[in-house]
Amino acid sequence: MVLLYGFLVGCLCAFAQTGQQGTFSANRNVIPQGYNFWLYTPDEYHEYKHPLPLIIFLHGASLCGNNLDRVRRYGVLDAIDKGKVIPTFVLAPQNPGGAWSPQKLNDLLEWVEKNYEIDKNRIYVLGMSLGGYGTLDFVGTYPEKVAAAMALCGGCSLKDMDGLGKLPLWIMHGTADRAVGVGQSKRVVDYLQQTRQDRMLRFKWIQGGSHGLLARLFYLQKTYDWLIAHSLADNPRCVDDHFDIDQADINGTYRDLKTLSGEYDKD
Repeated sequence: MVLLYGFLVGCLCAFAQTGQQGTFSANRNVIPQGYNFWLYTPDEYHEYKHPLPLIIFLHGASLCGNNLDRVRRYGVLDAIDKGKVIPTFVLAPQNPGGAWSPQKLNDLLEWVEKNYEIDKNRIYVLGMSLGGYGTLDFVGTYPEKVAAAMALCGGCSLKDMDGLGKLPLWIMHGTADRAVGVGQSKRVVDYLQQTRQDRMLRFKWIQGGSHGLLARLFYLQKTYDWLIAHSLADNPRCVDDHFDIDQADINGTYRDLKTLSGEYDKD
């Protein structure tokens, strides 16, 4: 598995915070009527000066609003804050409310590609709950732009879900989810199976898993290893199945159990 590094060509943001591993940049009102967003840039980008992969993180409903700091309460950025080394750009927009818009996400992606050195063959999407819906809606609309995606305890609102069969996709959901029923993910899986578009599909139902339990996947190394194992340059394109993520992996990740069972189960 190749981890790519590169160089930060500039900072077009209103606020920046530098840590041990990289820079978190808060961007507001960059795109008219678009999402505000965080952009994480690893330190290695400053040194090696070549394109980096990009992970797009889509949060759940509890982080919606106009306070960007909320987006760092859990998920990929919080994992980095807690010491997870992720040598890619991380784009984390904030949804002010309502469903994620695939078009607005694409506008944001194109802005980042224009202003930073992004490896366009290695763009990944990872989202939970409302962000799980956003993940499937976005990659189902623009499958040609995404190397791989992982949707956690979400669903899909697209009328035409055929695009979801055109890229490596891993769907996970807890069977005891009371916030978003597992049937929402099963509906997507059933469609892809029935239409024989499941060649690049993986799915897992976590027995007894609550809604909040899936938030632990953001702190699990296998999550990022699986995503970055894929590239648009793969010929043929296929889904990586060399390893699994099981209940023991999820249970062993670092998170506060009280927080997981509280805030995230309401997401």
